[in-house]
Amino acid sequence: MAAIALNISSCVRSLAKFSECNKCEVICPTNAIVIDSVLPSINFSQCVACGGCAGVCPTEALKLDDFSATEFFFDFVESEESLISCRKNVPCISVLSVEHIIGLASLKKGVVFDMGHCDGCDIAHTCRAQIEANAEEANYVLEAMESSASVKLEHIAYMPEETIELPQGERRDFFRALTLKNAAKAKHKFDREVEIATDELVQHTITNDKIALIKQKGIPDKRKLLFTALKRAEKPSTYHIIDATELSFTSQKLFDEEKCTACQMCYRVCPTGSLTSNARNGKIDFDPFLCIKCHICHDVCEPDALTLSDTYNVKEFFEPSVQNLVTFDVQSCDECGRSFTSLAGAKMCYQCKCEDEEARELWGITDDM
Repeated sequence: MAAIALNISSCVRSLAKFSECNKCEVICPTNAIVIDSVLPSINFSQCVACGGCAGVCPTEALKLDDFSATEFFFDFVESEESLISCRKNVPCISVLSVEHIIGLASLKKGVVFDMGHCDGCDIAHTCRAQIEANAEEANYVLEAMESSASVKLEHIAYMPEETIELPQGERRDFFRALTLKNAAKAKHKFDREVEIATDELVQHTITNDKIALIKQKGIPDKRKLLFTALKRAEKPSTYHIIDATELSFTSQKLFDEEKCTACQMCYRVCPTGSLTSNARNGKIDFDPFLCIKCHICHDVCEPDALTLSDTYNVKEFFEPSVQNLVTFDVQSCDECGRSFTSLAGAKMCYQCKCEDEEARELWGITDDM
């Protein structure tokens, strides 16, 4: 029995309890994924392994047991195929992200989505809308890139030439036999079968052994694949400025220096390193091409110093650049001597300032005295 698996250390919600990401919960057609605490909970008995949640997950924290979008990407590019169908090569077309689709269409000079099975599909009420939205977004980006490639949605209803139909009872025995055979071959597969053999919500928690992994920053495979595809694409004659609200997978940011408190949270929680600083924490830099639009930097920024730009420059796809959002004044604290980010000409670091205020309160000294 195939199911979805959650890598806790990659999930955006594990980086901060303030994260509002719930894309997996929204797209799940069977309500198998529920966010009732910090991390998503999964009811494996309800999971139909469509992969829609994996397709929308910004960090690729969700993956199917028996399907790899990365492996499919390479196999599909090497083949002479242009058709992507749930009855041919994917569990559901929604398993592919917009980045996968743009990359595939660019390299293959166009791809075709087989929508012929959606009308009678039990999961179409969420997955079909996502497939259509992904195709529309991919075409919007391809057009802005001045690419001749496109994503076409066609009612093909592909079926394999040889389809073995078994009676319902025999079909269950057949798949049960396959499951037992696989379990006998590999213990980890057997353990996985035991793990998902439940009809209750399986909750996920952050354990000590996951903390180090959570702190690691990494670029999702789908962004690497997109970058590889764009390296092979012809640069447009003009780098167009497009509507950023039409992009679900990356962004450009605006920054309000007056609101920023130099708390360092935005670049510390960024899962890809799109937001960075230097050793002295004297600045905040932003790399739009590494941004996966997970929104966590905005979720943790209490003064709302970071906002999303309404536009995006296609140039970032072909000539990525690091932008400096702000440069701070770094001084030595008059009290402890340590370097700190000085805002509004402050002479003491935040810790010393707090200690000074507490001491004044204990001594009964007020600012008026």
